[in-house]
Amino acid sequence: MNLFDILFYNMFSQYKTKYKQKANNIAITYVTLLQVSLLLLLGVFFAGFFRQMHMVTMSSTKAWTLFTLISVFIYFKNWMQYTGKKRMMINAKMNKKRTQHYNIWLLWFLPIAALGLSYVVSQAA
Repeated sequence: MNLFDILFYNMFSQYKTKYKQKANNIAITYVTLLQVSLLLLLGVFFAGFFRQMHMVTMSSTKAWTLFTLISVFIYFKNWMQYTGKKRMMINAKMNKKRTQHYNIWLLWFLPIAALGLSYVVSQAA
């Protein structure tokens, strides 16, 4: 199990009590948002780095198109992964051992912080 599985389980278990039917969709959306924001941070960092090195790799339009396609792929990958057997396996593993539950506000702050860092890095470059 990786970090995203643990974060998915924390979000799923947090919202399972309040929103029984939509807990899985909320957790999938959260994990996707976190992964996409980290991808954006990485992309902005490399774009600034390549600009400083005076390298021309691809145009801005092509980079945003590639980012959009990868984001859609990440959503569908997460949807396929966390809807079937994988979620049941995660539930079984996490129920067996004593899991640490993270603060829900801190979890929602992670993608916002990554987006903020992306903005700061894009302005610095």
